[in-house]
Amino acid sequence: MPCLDGSRWKNRIAAAAFLSCRALSAHAADDGLASVAPEAAHLSVSALQRMEQSIRKGDFKQITSVLIARDGRIAYERYFDDAGRDGLRNTRSATKTITGMLTGVAIERGKLAGVEARVADFFADKQPFANPDPRKAQITVEDFLTMSSLLECDDENPFSRGNEERMYFVEDWTRFTLDLPIRGFPAWTSDPKGSPYGRAWSYCTAGAATLGVLLEKALRGPLTTFAQDNLFTPLGITAVKWQYQPLGAAMAGGGLEMRSRDLFKLAELYLEHGRWNGRQIVSAAWVDRSIAPHANARDDVDYGYFWWLPTFQSSGRKYAAFAMFGTGGNKVVALPQQHLVVVITTTNFRVPKASALTDQLLTDFILPAVDTR
Repeated sequence: MPCLDGSRWKNRIAAAAFLSCRALSAHAADDGLASVAPEAAHLSVSALQRMEQSIRKGDFKQITSVLIARDGRIAYERYFDDAGRDGLRNTRSATKTITGMLTGVAIERGKLAGVEARVADFFADKQPFANPDPRKAQITVEDFLTMSSLLECDDENPFSRGNEERMYFVEDWTRFTLDLPIRGFPAWTSDPKGSPYGRAWSYCTAGAATLGVLLEKALRGPLTTFAQDNLFTPLGITAVKWQYQPLGAAMAGGGLEMRSRDLFKLAELYLEHGRWNGRQIVSAAWVDRSIAPHANARDDVDYGYFWWLPTFQSSGRKYAAFAMFGTGGNKVVALPQQHLVVVITTTNFRVPKASALTDQLLTDFILPAVDTR
């Protein structure tokens, strides 16, 4: 019985077979990741079975994988498509979080002065910018990391001049970004001074894409090579697929494809304060700074350095988290208090409210399965 073939898994399989299949899958992976039976990780087998039945019924549309790890050990791993364990998952904007990690490593390696570095200083070749304004010269790396530059860029507003869909029609994405006008703040909106943490947040993929080009200039080489040498290889990540901008730079704002098990490693790295197998990969100070709130993205969600900082509610309890989010409800969620990492990948790219569907999977099934010990 192929444990990873979603089309053949039957709802009537008993709990013993459920656990046996899990163990076989972990053994087959043999990539250095530790595994444990769900009940040994204080996870309810019956709750996970109910979740799996609901996924296979199509209640959550096109879920492709669910991975749950506790205390650094994978306790549940299922694939619901033909790609299986080694399939590369396009988690879209989860890439931005990885760009944030690489920014921290570049600073630590002395390649970038710090988050206060001014973006315009790296792009003399693009000047003069359209829509000139002295405030453009003051935009920093941190402004891009926190989605709070003053550029008029909002992917959630189809009328925004900086909406990413407009960027894809032009060749030079960096010039597209830097030529944007300064954002206005009408009376019915909050300006930076009136916003939590002193930053007015708006979701801007163009800023993340431009930050990737900036990093390549600072590194004097490809971001892909730097990522492989300084982040992926130390984590044992060998299979990735990058997307590229029309002018050749790595697309730092989305589209990087990775295995679900490797997405888990990235979240676990941050749960462990930047350490992996006894080696400091990302500085603890950068981890702390990255998952601290710097802007307010939603009524109940803050934002760090390309990390979302949600609080989930389930069964009358609140669960603080930091997470990587991507279009279609793709989410990699770390819950520090529970020592838990949850990876949910999907192809729900055109499904309305796909993000809410993934949240429902988390709050209705996964979190209730967690014994708080």
